[in-house]
Amino acid sequence: MIAALELGLIYGLMALGVYLTFRILDFPDLTVDGSFTTGAAVAAMLVVGGTNPLLATLAAIAAGLAAGAVTGVLHTKGKINPLLAGILTQIALYSINLRIMGAANLSLLREDTLLTPLRDGGLMGTAVAVVIFAVVALVFKLLLDWFLHTDLGLALQATGDNEEMIRSFGVNTDRTKVLGLALSNALVALCGALIAQYQGFADIGMGIGLIVAGLASVIIGQAIFGTRTIVIATLAVVLGSVVYRVVIQLALTIGLDPNDMKLISAVLVVIALVLPQWGLFKGLGARLGLRRTHVGAKAKVDA
Repeated sequence: MIAALELGLIYGLMALGVYLTFRILDFPDLTVDGSFTTGAAVAAMLVVGGTNPLLATLAAIAAGLAAGAVTGVLHTKGKINPLLAGILTQIALYSINLRIMGAANLSLLREDTLLTPLRDGGLMGTAVAVVIFAVVALVFKLLLDWFLHTDLGLALQATGDNEEMIRSFGVNTDRTKVLGLALSNALVALCGALIAQYQGFADIGMGIGLIVAGLASVIIGQAIFGTRTIVIATLAVVLGSVVYRVVIQLALTIGLDPNDMKLISAVLVVIALVLPQWGLFKGLGARLGLRRTHVGAKAKVDA
C-alpha cells in the first residue's frame, strides 16, 4: 500500500498537467501519452550517458514543454482540431522516443538517479518516502496555484471559460493556449522522468493509456473533494491520483488480472462521472419531494 501512495503522489504531477488542459483550458489534449514517455526517455538517456540526474530531469521538463508547444501550434496556427492535434503529436513522439532511447527499453538499475539516496538509505517503501513525494507534489501544486492567480494565469482561465470574450479584451488566446499546453506537458514529462527513475527503466509503451489514468485522477478527486476554488481543485486532483492508485492496488490485491487494469481504469472514470449525476438526481428528487409535501400541507390548510 505504501508503494501505491508513492506512485499516487508522483502521478499527481501528471494529473495536475491533465487538469490544466482539460479543466482550465478546456482542451482535450491527447499529447499526454507521448510526452510522458518523452520525459522518461530523455531523463533515462541522459542519466545513462553520465549527466547529473537533476539536469537530466530538467531536460525532460524542457522536452515536455516543446511537445506541448507543438500541439498548441498545430491547433492555433494550423487550425487543426484539438483532438487531432494531440493525436498527431502523440504519434510523432512514438518515433521520436524510440530515436531518443535507441531501443524499446532502457534500464537505469545500475545508474545514479534522483531517488538513489532514498534507495541507498533504505527509505523507499517507507513513510519517509511518502512524505518526501508528498512535499514534491505539494510544491508543484502550490506553484500551479500561484501561476493561475497571476494575470497570465487568469487569462489562461478566461481562455478556457470564454475564448471570444477574453479575445475582445485584447488577449492573444493563441498564445495562452500554447503556453497552457506547454506547461501541462512539462508537468507530464516531469512525472515521466520521475517514474522512470522510480521504476528503474524507461519503456516505449509506458505512456500508453495514461490519459485515462489522468482523467480518472482529476474526475475522482474533484468528485470526492470538490472544486470550489483553484486551491481546493488542485489539491483534489493530487488526492484523486492517490485514491486512483490505491484502488488499482486493491484490485490487484484481491486477485484481478493485471492485464485488466486499463479496463478497471475506464470503469473508474465511468463511475466517477455517473455518481455525481445520480447525486444530483437524488438531490433534485428530495427537493421535489419536499415541495410536494409543502404543497400538500398548504392544500390541507386551505381546505
